[in-house]
Amino acid sequence: MNIDQFLASFQRFGVNMGLTRIKKLLTQLGNPENNVPLIHVAGTNGKGSVCAYLSSVLTTAGYKVGRYTSPHLVTWTERICLNESPISEADLLAVLEQVKAAIGEEDHPTLFEVVTAAAWLYFAQQKVDVAVMEVGLGGRLDATNVKEEVIASIITPISREHWQVLGDTIGKIATEKAGVLKQNCPALIAPQETEAVSVIQKRAEQLNCPTTWVQPATPVSEKFDRATYQGLTYPLPLSGTVQLTNSAVAVATLQYLQRQGWNISDAAIEEGMQKTRWLGRLQWVTWRDVPFGNRRSHRALLLDGAHNPAAAQGLRDYVDRLPQPVTWIMGILATKEQEKILKILLRPNDTLYTVPVPEHQTTPPEDLCQMQQTVEQCFPCSDLETALEKVATRPEAPTTILCGSLYLVGYFLGTIPHKSG
Repeated sequence: MNIDQFLASFQRFGVNMGLTRIKKLLTQLGNPENNVPLIHVAGTNGKGSVCAYLSSVLTTAGYKVGRYTSPHLVTWTERICLNESPISEADLLAVLEQVKAAIGEEDHPTLFEVVTAAAWLYFAQQKVDVAVMEVGLGGRLDATNVKEEVIASIITPISREHWQVLGDTIGKIATEKAGVLKQNCPALIAPQETEAVSVIQKRAEQLNCPTTWVQPATPVSEKFDRATYQGLTYPLPLSGTVQLTNSAVAVATLQYLQRQGWNISDAAIEEGMQKTRWLGRLQWVTWRDVPFGNRRSHRALLLDGAHNPAAAQGLRDYVDRLPQPVTWIMGILATKEQEKILKILLRPNDTLYTVPVPEHQTTPPEDLCQMQQTVEQCFPCSDLETALEKVATRPEAPTTILCGSLYLVGYFLGTIPHKSG
């Protein structure tokens, strides 16, 4: 049995926010979370990058580090990592079997709760020095939010996403995200909209959280490949100006740990930052070796999982520094703010190919073409492969980008032959 088959029975319970089921399940497992020191990362955008930076640096510094993130791009094993290496499929199945055995007949945990319980159990069994764990949805009622004491709580920039579940204003969403803050435990907060600042500030004061409001790092060069934060200059291996904020949040957390006596040298921070990898976010790949005139052309493709307006703006800021016009291949889930994303990304001379997001509640490609008001050339396609074939038959565009959904990017990485870089 593979992992997809094992987890299929839990799919039917969908998204069901609340801590009662996960706490009961963890109790039945012997409360493994109590043996896992936690750095907890909430927010809307940048959570994964912050987790990647922290995990890489702490591993470089010699600590045994668990990392839990979601969703995965290609395989379930990506979600649970130990010292930067994904859990093996055999080990994940083994720990999932232990979780399943602890579930009572009358209990119905969600798929995310089952996988999160497996992460807690695995990290406890591996006796990690620290786990860096990303919130799945919101924070207050998320299955990762089961500890009363943490090493640090982090909140990355908050924007309007999952509003159907979390609330329809930034203030309501911030209230859910601020649910990860713990009594007397430090909080590191990225720049926020005014409405979110007031909510987080109030909650931090109620809980007596020592709070660091992190400002973006300063780029050292126009290439944005190095940055400075609080006297430390370090490499920026992940692309985009958004990494000035994400990296600063990570470095601020690491500098806090230094002050608490953790054995993390500045050299380890620099080396760990340089080693950081985070797939599917402003990631360049070569996807096709196609005839072009009298030569063969390696088609470069930029992958980005931007799926909300704030992330789309980060992508647009990066794209503005690339050759124009742009050929876009885009698929967006039905639950997202499609029109805002399209308006932010598209420019009049661009070309757009719209595709469905496989195996998810997708916006029909024809609807995406109707929603956009910017480009003249918009071509709905039945699937990603068709869009790629159409792009391949045209003279190569200055820049080609696949975006709109992490699930779509993951589908590309898992099914379309390509080379990184």
